[in-house]
Amino acid sequence: MSTIIRHIFTGILFSILLSAVVLTLVFTVFPPDSYAVLWETEIGNVSFLIWVFGFILAGGTIFGISTGWYWRQRLHRIERKLDRLSKGQRLDEEKEPYHELKSIEKRLELIQSRIDQQTENAQRLATERAEEREKSLQEIVVQERNRLARELHDSVSQQLFAASMMISALNLQNVPEDDEMKKKLQLVEKMLQQSQLEMRALLLHLRPVALKGKSLVQGVEELLVEMQQKITIDISWTAEELSVDKGIEDQLFRIIQEAMSNTLRHAQATSFHVLLIKREGTVILRISDNGVGFDMESVKTSSYGLHNMRERAYEIGGTFKVVSLPNQGTKLEVKVPLPTGADQEERASIHTESEEE
Repeated sequence: MSTIIRHIFTGILFSILLSAVVLTLVFTVFPPDSYAVLWETEIGNVSFLIWVFGFILAGGTIFGISTGWYWRQRLHRIERKLDRLSKGQRLDEEKEPYHELKSIEKRLELIQSRIDQQTENAQRLATERAEEREKSLQEIVVQERNRLARELHDSVSQQLFAASMMISALNLQNVPEDDEMKKKLQLVEKMLQQSQLEMRALLLHLRPVALKGKSLVQGVEELLVEMQQKITIDISWTAEELSVDKGIEDQLFRIIQEAMSNTLRHAQATSFHVLLIKREGTVILRISDNGVGFDMESVKTSSYGLHNMRERAYEIGGTFKVVSLPNQGTKLEVKVPLPTGADQEERASIHTESEEE
């Protein structure tokens, strides 16, 4: 039952009860000679009692419609604010003009402040954990990772490249007359090229992933420039200088690495683009490729890479969204809100006022 219909029923019931009380008092003080006169008396060929009953229904209906419309507008306003909170958006600056709802608005602002505080705490904890991980990173682990990456690059990676060049030259210079043999050689060439991409993705994972004193933008640009020199995919990026906590930088950098690794291993893409900007107190990271894509329903629970990136985004109080369709590429977006000092003072003021109430 809608709000307006419920208020109409309430208004009619209230009008009937009020009219019954008033008529009872009137007839008690001024009793008529015969109650039949009330029915027999007519106004415009319509009984007086019917007119009374009609006025009662009309008054109750008008009262119910007006109050129902009023409260529906107020409830819709509160609902819109709750919807913004559920989507991680900030409440609008417009203040509640109706006094009876100001207490609810203060509670919503208090919820907003606590959400911001939790986000800030999560980001601070992520920063502390990132600093602890960087401090506790043992040098022997770094050296071993570098050694493995260097040996794989100098041996297996070079051999794969040489084998790929040899089979490519063989296919171009000595084309087999047997169609079946020709298809097999082309398949071998394709497998070698795919193995090279897999090896580059593996080397990307083996390398130390910490920023090592660089800013996020510097680390991202160095990573993309290096990969641009090693692979045939068209890599482009738009990155603005950001001033964010170390924990946020670390997690965003790892998300970019994970996304690039997934693209190299699975997407078969020819282009890869990264957008890293800050707008209205929010860091926005968008990564897209034009690869084969995937069915989101079938991959949603089975992809470790997507799950890992989502957890990293949530760890710093951000949101994670991925859109992909078969043969239409993949796009992912990470948004991380950054509470400002002014916001923190406003939240503290709201929190103090609420506690005083």
